[in-house]
Amino acid sequence: MMKKIAFVMALSVTVTLSHAQDNQSDFKDEVRANLVFGLNQIALGGFNVEGNLFYKRLVFDYSHGFNLQFDNSILDDKNADLGIDAEVVWTTGFGVGYRVNRWLNIRAEPKWHRFDIYDEGARKVSGNRLATYRTFTMGLGAYANLLPFKNKENFLGNIMVAPSVRWWPQVSSTLDNDEVDFLSAKRGEQVIHEAMEVGFNNSPLIVNVSIGYTLEFGK
Repeated sequence: MMKKIAFVMALSVTVTLSHAQDNQSDFKDEVRANLVFGLNQIALGGFNVEGNLFYKRLVFDYSHGFNLQFDNSILDDKNADLGIDAEVVWTTGFGVGYRVNRWLNIRAEPKWHRFDIYDEGARKVSGNRLATYRTFTMGLGAYANLLPFKNKENFLGNIMVAPSVRWWPQVSSTLDNDEVDFLSAKRGEQVIHEAMEVGFNNSPLIVNVSIGYTLEFGK
């Protein structure tokens, strides 16, 4: 699993750097819509869909992901030691941002997430849940929107590749004091679990690559 995530991160950097000198002309008057799907979410056993609207220099987006599996092997040491698996049942929200140039945009992103916690290896059904809670994050994202086949005069010309780096720190959760206690089967005792961050290694950091399709509606 970690190898898949590392591959996506490496691909993000490589693709972005290879397009850093993309033609900048006329983007300030462009109106464009994207529909893209995240690769990291697929690597985590789930799915994500995101819609973008580029209106001149403004960016608007909505995304929804579900069933992301944070199995014990990829959790941070503190949570892994509790003997748990975590599932992000859904993560949803929107973004509003600004186009720095044709290929790079920055967005402010309020997002909501639901976590379910299970004993390690347990079936993910409601009767086995140790805890369930929701978190709210407010952060920033930097997105590249690249057209690797832009010179093609067929459907390939509209394929969009969108590497991203996001920082989504947790602002609040539905847990009292942002923590919950339950009996850990692995530890054989009551343990305290703190509301998780949604990013890599229980941090706010998210690196991803999305792929999809884009249409230009005129200028």
